[in-house]
Parts: sequence; C-alpha cells; structure tokens
Amino acid sequence: MDDPGGSFVAVRRISQGFDRGNNSNSSFSSYFHLLLYWMMYSRLYCEVGAGSAAWLGKGLSCVCVQGSENDARPSFDLSAAQEHCLQRLQYRIDVSYDSSLPEHKETLRALWTVAFPKENLRDLISEQWKEMGWQGKDPSTDFRGGGYISLENLLYFARNFPKSFQALLRKQEGDRALWEYPFAVAGVNITCMLIQILDLEAVKPRTFVGATFLKFLEENESAFDLLYCIAFKLMDQQWLSMRASYMDFNAVMKATRRRLEAELLQDNITRLEDLPSYSLLKR
Repeated sequence: MDDPGGSFVAVRRISQGFDRGNNSNSSFSSYFHLLLYWMMYSRLYCEVGAGSAAWLGKGLSCVCVQGSENDARPSFDLSAAQEHCLQRLQYRIDVSYDSSLPEHKETLRALWTVAFPKENLRDLISEQWKEMGWQGKDPSTDFRGGGYISLENLLYFARNFPKSFQALLRKQEGDRALWEYPFAVAGVNITCMLIQILDLEAVKPRTFVGATFLKFLEENESAFDLLYCIAFKLMDQQWLSMRASYMDFNAVMKATRRRLEAELLQDNITRLEDLPSYSLLKR
C-alpha cells in the first residue's frame, strides 16, 4: 500500500457506544487491527523543534506548527514566583512514564477506574486499553512523546470535568465522522502541543503566549492541566465544525492551536476561566 500521507491513526466510530456484547468485542478487535495496520504507514514523529524530531508512541504524531528559524523571539523577564512556577512545571514535563514505579502504575489504574467505573481492569497490560483509544494493550508505549504529565493531564480532565471527558471518550456529541481520532493518543498530542506553544522547555518564555500563560500559572498551579482540558474540548469542537475525519487531524490541530493562541492573547483575559472556550467544558 502507498503511504496515505497523513500522520494520524484512525479509529472507527462505534455508533452503539461501548457495548460489552460479543459483537462489540469483535468489532473493536477488527477496528484496532486496522488501526495497527495504519500505524505502519503513518508518520511517526512529533515535531518538537525546527529541524528536529522525537518519537511519539507508535503512530499518531504530535501536530505542532513551527515558525521560521529566523523569527524574532523576544525573551521575557520573570518574577521570582513565576520562575519558581515554571521550574516546577518543567520538572513535571521532564518526568518520563516509568512502569516500574508504583505511583505511575496507580495513576494509570486510577485513569481506568474514572473512565470505566463499571468495568474492572484485568491488568495494566491488557487489550481493554484499546477501548480508551490507546494504540496497543500497553499504554506506556504511547507516553513516549508526552511523558508522565500526559497521563496526569488525562486523569485531571477525567476527575474535574467528568461530563466533558466522557462525552469525548465515547464520542457522544455532534455528527461524528465514520473514522474518529483515538481519544487517549489524541490526548497525548494535546499535551505535546501545549508544551510547544507555551514554550515551556525554554529557560524564559520567548513568546507572548508563553509569557501570558505564566501569569495564569502563578495564580493557579493547575493552570497547565486546566488549559489542557480547554484545549482538548476545543480540538473536538474544531473536529466537528470542520467535519473532519482521520486524514484531517493535522489540520484540526493547527486550527486548534491558532484559536487557543488568539484567545490567550485577548486583552480581557485575566484567568483561564475567562477564555471563551472554557465555556465548552461541563463538569
């Protein structure tokens, strides 16, 4: 087969929801066999800097828009409090998921429990994880691009905005495409995108968006997690409004980034709850 030219792994929408009957299990099996098949022909890299790349999971690349290397990039001075908040967040970003750590394993179990409270998880390595939109039976392989913080982001979303989380997980809202994005791996992409557009790996922010975000972070230590929830819901709204299918995921992520940056730079925004897209979230 020719390379389809996309960096997205498709998941077929199940119109009947998460039916636990035999037909549903068979459908999930066949659909995820197709998912794995597409993995072989998808672009496997996450753009993390101009001219550089890092692997993200196995098939769904993080879609991040890069500026020219010659772009002027101002540096913003930070208050002592902002510098401290940034360093704490950077520490979180630097932590890789480690399946040998009890804390990390418990966080993964907690995510399953919140996502599927009526279904027991048989093992941390299980085919059940595909129901959440991971690319295989071991979610840890999909954390390579986003690290442990991408798991923390998903759990924060599930606990603090359960209605929105479940609606996205189960694709309950809107006129959905036949081939949908895999929920969990898309979530890792959201983490990756936010780290990049907020310039969080720099010693000091070099963009107005990054400098603006640090003001929110100084006031709310969960600002990154909250912005993640907003960005995920915004991405799904863009997906629906663009009537997107799996080949359009890159374009959807770029549109999401542009919209999020524009909202963050509005003059009347003094906290993340003031963002227009915050209203999309339902607790």
